[in-house]
Amino acid sequence: MDNFILSTERLVLRKMNRDDMESLLKIFADQEAMKYYPSTKNEKQTIDWIEWTINNYAKHGLGLWVVEERVSREFLGQCGIVPQEIDGIVEMEIGYLFVRRFWGNGYATEAALACKNYGFEQMRLRKMVSLIDVNNYPSTKVAERIGMKVEKTVHKWGKDVFVYSVSNHKEN
Repeated sequence: MDNFILSTERLVLRKMNRDDMESLLKIFADQEAMKYYPSTKNEKQTIDWIEWTINNYAKHGLGLWVVEERVSREFLGQCGIVPQEIDGIVEMEIGYLFVRRFWGNGYATEAALACKNYGFEQMRLRKMVSLIDVNNYPSTKVAERIGMKVEKTVHKWGKDVFVYSVSNHKEN
């Protein structure tokens, strides 16, 4: 299966495609799920997001991936690795965003840990980061559970965000 990226005990992560628009809107149209993002997204903005993601696959060999429940293949959210510019340096970020009704099940931690392992073991990255709104406590807990620590605070997207980071000790 060409779109398959990785799997965990409970999850499958696969490449995003245009058919995922309706599923992504379950997150992007939800004000609570998008609380720490600039705004919710409509259908056109969601299609643009998918196109940006597909472009990242072609350009960088990675991107955000759709997260599905392993057995039922139900859409749970998105998680993956994307380039982010921080203070003039491009870093690889582990990002995650899930449908609200699946919060609190450990899916974000499980998917983010799988992405961290993939980034270090398959992509041979030296370091990965997560950019998290300083008020987004649940996301900071996910970053900490996968071994990240606050490196610094930066002003990005018109607000203060923590830069959590973790290094690949095998590559140092």
